[in-house]
Amino acid sequence: MLDEDVARQLKERARRSGESFKEVVNAVLRQGLAHDKKPGAKLPRFEVTPKVCGFRSGVDVLRLNQLSDELEKEDFERRLRGTGV
Repeated sequence: MLDEDVARQLKERARRSGESFKEVVNAVLRQGLAHDKKPGAKLPRFEVTPKVCGFRSGVDVLRLNQLSDELEKEDFERRLRGTGV
C-alpha cells in the first residue's frame, strides 16, 4: 500500500512521462535502492582560523551603539527632508 501523497506523485510522473504506473514505480524504487548503496562523499574538515582584529585608535567600542543610532537618525532626517513631509 502506498501513501496517498506518494501515489499521487507517482501517477503524475507517469502521466507526464507517458510510462505506465508500474514502470514509474519500479524505476523510482530502483533509483532509490541504487542511491542507497553509494556512500556519500566525505567532505574535508572545515576549520576556521581566528585572526586578531581590533578597532582603530580613537574608536570607543563602548559607544558603537550610540554611533549607529546617530547615523540612523541622520538618515531618517535626510529621507524626511527628501519627501517634503
